[in-house]
Amino acid sequence: MNYQLLIADDHPLYRDALATTLSRHFPDCELLQSRDLQSTLNALEDSTIDLLLLDLNMPGSEGFSGLAQIRNDYPTVPVVVVSGSDRDTVIRQAAALGASGFLSKTAEPEEIVQCIEQVLAGEQWFSTEALESEQESDLAERLNRLTPQQLRIFHMIARGMLNKQIAFELEITEPTVKSHVTAILRKLELRDRKQLIREAQSLVQL
Repeated sequence: MNYQLLIADDHPLYRDALATTLSRHFPDCELLQSRDLQSTLNALEDSTIDLLLLDLNMPGSEGFSGLAQIRNDYPTVPVVVVSGSDRDTVIRQAAALGASGFLSKTAEPEEIVQCIEQVLAGEQWFSTEALESEQESDLAERLNRLTPQQLRIFHMIARGMLNKQIAFELEITEPTVKSHVTAILRKLELRDRKQLIREAQSLVQL
């Protein structure tokens, strides 16, 4: 079938390598590429995308915030997360935020093809062991309570950024950042910023 597949990744070498693999196994599909969150959103708006292969870390996207925004704005588009980390927490959070599948960037071509075929058929592609793992904090599940902007700020805090730095980068006011931080603490059921940083730093190493 003539599917449209979108590869969203800020590394051109990986984008091209993945596109080459897909063109060999899906010769009738149209392959589109984007390099950051905004160009990804533009492609989703302008085209009928049947499946999105999404890198979690691109310009404009902090960790899972890009995935959260895409799932919110385009809930019917299946998303396969492609990440350099295959930690159980990352996989579980991708599933919790509505991704249809997960691929490590070290995946073999055969696995990539199987994943895409399964997701295009309306199924999911996740490691059962990762989804059933209870080794990580349930903070991963609570993250899906956050808005895309709150997720972006959450990841910035985990990187040690101060409210002033976050406000400058996101082009919002410092009081607005403080308001978001208060909401983040409430939604994640955390006491204070120190606890947020302590739990978040291990979680967001993507």
